[in-house]
This record gives sequence, C-alpha cells and structure tokens, in this order.
Amino acid sequence: MTDKMKHIVLASRPDGAPTAENFRLEEAAVPTPGEGEVLVRVHYMSLDPYMRGRMDDAKSYAAPVPIGGTMEGGSVGEVITSNSPDFKPGDFVFGGFGWATHGVQPAKMLRKVDPAKAPITTSLGVLGMPGFTGWHGLMEYGRPKSGETLVVAAATGPVGSMVGQIAKSLGLRVVGIAGGAEKCATAKEHFGFDECIDHRAYKDAKSLRAALKEACPKGIDIYFENVGGKVLEAVIPMMNPHGRIPICGMIAWYNAGGLGADAAEEALTAPKLWRTILVNFLSVNGFIISNHWGNFPTFVKEIAPKVADGSIAVQEDITEGLENAPQAFMDLLTGGNHGKAIVKVF
Repeated sequence: MTDKMKHIVLASRPDGAPTAENFRLEEAAVPTPGEGEVLVRVHYMSLDPYMRGRMDDAKSYAAPVPIGGTMEGGSVGEVITSNSPDFKPGDFVFGGFGWATHGVQPAKMLRKVDPAKAPITTSLGVLGMPGFTGWHGLMEYGRPKSGETLVVAAATGPVGSMVGQIAKSLGLRVVGIAGGAEKCATAKEHFGFDECIDHRAYKDAKSLRAALKEACPKGIDIYFENVGGKVLEAVIPMMNPHGRIPICGMIAWYNAGGLGADAAEEALTAPKLWRTILVNFLSVNGFIISNHWGNFPTFVKEIAPKVADGSIAVQEDITEGLENAPQAFMDLLTGGNHGKAIVKVF
C-alpha cells in the first residue's frame, strides 16, 4: 500500500458560487488507525448540496469546514487496516472520509456495505443519506394519501426521485420540477412521474405557476421542498387546505445569483407566505436527516428489496478522479448533474 494519500481542502471561502480557486488538491501521509479505528481506501465519494453550506463560516446545524481542512462528505471504500473486531481487511464500509483517497474513522462511525446485495455506489444515494432523506421526509412529514397530488422539485436527483417514486407507489399524482427537457423526460420515463415541468422554460414564478395549474388541476397537497426560489413562489398559492410541506433544502438560494435572485412578478414576501400558511392550515416541517438515523434500518428494510427488484429506479452520475470533484460539485449546484452525483476515487 502507498504511504501517500490525496485530499481536497477548502482553500478559501466562496463569495457566492464556488470557484476552482476555493479548492486545493494536496498530498499527505496515509493516516494510521488508532485503537478501535479503521483505515479505508476510498472507492467512491458522494457530492451533495449541503456541502455548499459547510464552506461558509456561518451559524448552522453543523460546524463549517475550516480553511485548509478536508472537504467533508460521505464515502464508500475498502478496509485496509482494522483495529476493531467488527471489520476486517477487504470489507466495504460507508463513512465520513471526506474528499480524500484514504481515511480513518472509529469503527462505531462506520456502516458495513455488502457488494453482493447492491452496487456499493447505492450506499451513497438510493440506499444512503439522500434516499433516506426522501423516504423519511415524505412519510413522516408529507403523510401521503392515495388520490392526492404531490409536487417535488429537483425531481431527478436522489432525494426527489425517491420521493416521487414512493408517492407514485402509494397512489398519488406525482408532478416533478426539473431543469431541462432531458431531466423532465427522465422523471417521466425512468422514474414514473405523471408529469414534469422544466423550470428553465419559465422566466418567473407567475409563468411557472400557470404550467403547474395545468399539471395539478386539483391543486397541491404535498410540496417536498428541495430548492426554494421561484419554484417555491409558484407553488405556495396552489397549496390545498391542510397541505404539507416537508423542507429538505433550498439549493436555489445556496449561491448568490441563483433562482432566488429572480424578481418574480409576485414576490413571495414574508407576510404573504405567513398568511397562506395560516388560512390554508398548512403543515410546514423543516428537518435535518442526521437527527433521524435511528430510522435508517427501517428504511433499508423497506427500500432495499425494491431497489433489488427494480421497482425503485436508480440513476447515478459518476465523475472519474478525485481531482475532478470540485468541478463536478460546482456543476451539481447549477443542476449540471443527471442523477446522484458521485466521484470515482479508486
């Protein structure tokens, strides 16, 4: 085994959208595992929108990545050295090794991955944190009922596609919102959505809402919030009484100049939003999935067989090479990925 590893560190904090200058590829010594720890060579690492928030030095639910620190993220790889009876060399595990070729973690922080049951990349997406996020948010806060209408933006991503497929299996009308005709075709043909609207085809919330009214003639009962911006502005007036809005993310507002900067004809002011929630008796629930890992085994028990038999479809967008992770991440933040964004490291 080589005694050197590579990792990507946060070189500087972005002002708006990240640029290549905010990242730096460095070489370091491969870490040595201590008592109860495991050394892993990373095969694949995940790219997720939440990582943008970790680049800012701002109060949040998790500490920011320090300048010079390794970019955070989940990875799956092979155990090289184990100082724990729970793992042996050759095992595959998921852990928070960050943007790196190697990493050390306490054994208690790792989850074993069985390549015989599913490709190891699924532990980063459909059977990992994003899939779990979609499942938990929909079932816990969306409370879907057959015959209702659900709208989910970022429809072909790992969260949105999970939400849509589960809702469809439960008898709901499922309408996706995605960026581009190709993604909308994927939502319908690959993931089984009833309809999908290309938000890039509409200049503002008012025109997007007109398209939504055609796709959702009975209004919207559940809006699974992934993006914010003009999509949220378009949806809110269409929510039915007693509608539910699980809030998972707001990628349109993560970078300055994103969709949230569009001047919609009917701006979604705080008083208008608050009044809509009040008079329509809406349930709006923000959640961070790291607070709910106790439900993960139930998720896997329910969803893994559906992935195995093909009733839950999967789409992955794999970039080759750790050095290409920054560009793939920047593309993710502007909708350039097609499916779960993954980097093949080894």
